[in-house]
Amino acid sequence: MELLKRLLLPVIMLLLGIGFWTSPTLQILAAGVALFLFGMMLLERGFQAFSGGILEQVLHRATQSTPRAMLFGAVATSVMQSSTLVSVLTISFLSAGMMKLGAGLGVIFGANLGTTTGAWLIAGFGLNISLSKLAMPLLIFGVLLQFQQTQGRTALGNILLGIGFLFLGIDYMKDGFGGMQDGLDLTTIAPGGIAGILLFTLFGILATVVLQSSHATLVLTLAALSVGQISYEAALALAIGANVGTAVTTAVFGSIGANSAGKRLAMGHLVFNLFTGVVALLMLPALLWIVEHLSHAMGIAADNHTMKLAVFHTLFNLLGIALMLPQLQRLQRFLERIIRTKEQEDSQPQYLNQAAMESPAAAVSVTRNESIRLYSLSTDLLIEGLGWHADEFNRGQPLPLLTDNSRSAAATNLQQRYEQQVKGIYSSIIGFISSAREKTSGTFDERLRELRAADHHLIEAIKGVKHLQRNLLFYVHSENPEMAQAYQQLRLQIGDVLRTINDVRHMEEPTESRLALDHQLLLTERERELSDTLIEGLIRGRKITTGMATSLLTDKGYVYDICNSLLSAARYLFIDADRPQSEEPDNLNLEAAELSAINRQLDEQRSDNTAGDQP
Repeated sequence: MELLKRLLLPVIMLLLGIGFWTSPTLQILAAGVALFLFGMMLLERGFQAFSGGILEQVLHRATQSTPRAMLFGAVATSVMQSSTLVSVLTISFLSAGMMKLGAGLGVIFGANLGTTTGAWLIAGFGLNISLSKLAMPLLIFGVLLQFQQTQGRTALGNILLGIGFLFLGIDYMKDGFGGMQDGLDLTTIAPGGIAGILLFTLFGILATVVLQSSHATLVLTLAALSVGQISYEAALALAIGANVGTAVTTAVFGSIGANSAGKRLAMGHLVFNLFTGVVALLMLPALLWIVEHLSHAMGIAADNHTMKLAVFHTLFNLLGIALMLPQLQRLQRFLERIIRTKEQEDSQPQYLNQAAMESPAAAVSVTRNESIRLYSLSTDLLIEGLGWHADEFNRGQPLPLLTDNSRSAAATNLQQRYEQQVKGIYSSIIGFISSAREKTSGTFDERLRELRAADHHLIEAIKGVKHLQRNLLFYVHSENPEMAQAYQQLRLQIGDVLRTINDVRHMEEPTESRLALDHQLLLTERERELSDTLIEGLIRGRKITTGMATSLLTDKGYVYDICNSLLSAARYLFIDADRPQSEEPDNLNLEAAELSAINRQLDEQRSDNTAGDQP
């Protein structure tokens, strides 16, 4: 695709250069198209700056049902005048698993209807007055806002500049077609009848694919129709072709980098628009009859073909929705059948995809899903490295009753399994976050930073178990009962942390989850303090050698670091996915001084209980 674009560019520029030399009027028309497309680009850029905030929130809430999704698609496209932006955002949400396929198709149906508002505005307003007079103040205010430092004002400046260039482009296109009236009459070139309708439909498809905008094709069509350069029937065919062309654009470009879910939506868009276009062509005489009667009832003059084109554009899109909506479930099954989910290797990322980068919210969502998968793979690796069976551990078997697997190959080849199962996914997540953060800011950027920190903590936990493993797997079977008991306690301490995190994953209240992790952190601190006393007692009682004590002290530090790394990763991964942990009040987190105070209180209670138990 990139090679084709590189080859086409010099050819198009050469043809335009020859055309400009031979026809000054073509320069005006081409300049109008260029200004219009530049305006569309600025408009999309302006609205994209608001993505990652209100736009994503509204999209997420509005897609809980198909009717609401259709309403969002229609309203968003009407406001932003870009069905492509709405489609790309929808594909990114679907690729991130934040939306169902049915809701995504609903957005696409609504977006098609929303494109008709552009035809109404241009036909009823843009062709009847000089828009360049309105464009000038918009351009001036837009440039002034570009010099502001805040993102919101800069985005608003892009939107004003975009609208201003759109208006200028429309005026230039009008003037360009008007200047061609004496030199070129397109109505005499194209064949008549069905052949002419099909030819103009094909031209509408090609023009939209090349211009990457159905709005630009519609404006060109309306401008040519307003000065009589094309016939009314040809304009209708161009409108149908533009509708199909925008779906081709989405299917080809919007799905690049998307996963199977995103590709299904892009294919669904193409199927819907192709079906609508075919129906419109087959029912063209009937639709023309309805348009005439609707136009008469609305007070549209018989010779006002531009307004009739807007009526037709709305009518055949409504017809397509009416015919396809009852078949929505069947369409979903068809798309799922022809585009199947590929089986991913365990060593490859399953959630990361380039399409999700189009939306900061989607980028955070897929990164979090992949990081949670990394957590599951990493903890299974830790459990096996500690000498247990991961399946048995995850089923909830009490820790003291777990089967000892420390002499198996699964427990000893930790580095090899890390290289095969974890390292590739971790590297992919880090690369994805680095690319995604170029397009994010604020809360979403902070969430990506925290997810990267969580993944780093998981890798540090694996490294800690790797350092611990040699002594653990040796001393847990030691003939010295004190050392065997001490290392078994270290292993159980890590197991308790993993079990607590598993409980936190099923908690819905963030405050409850946070306090549970803080409580486990408290127990970890307490175990560290108690183990110092225990080791000193073992040395004084000559139950272990100083060499054994040195190993035990070192490994106790590894266990403490492993537990802290796992708890830190859990705090970022499993508590309140919609808000960074840095935004939480400090009073919800226990400080080190508080932990020590609570530890002292627990020790006092323990001493009192021990004294009370004595006879």
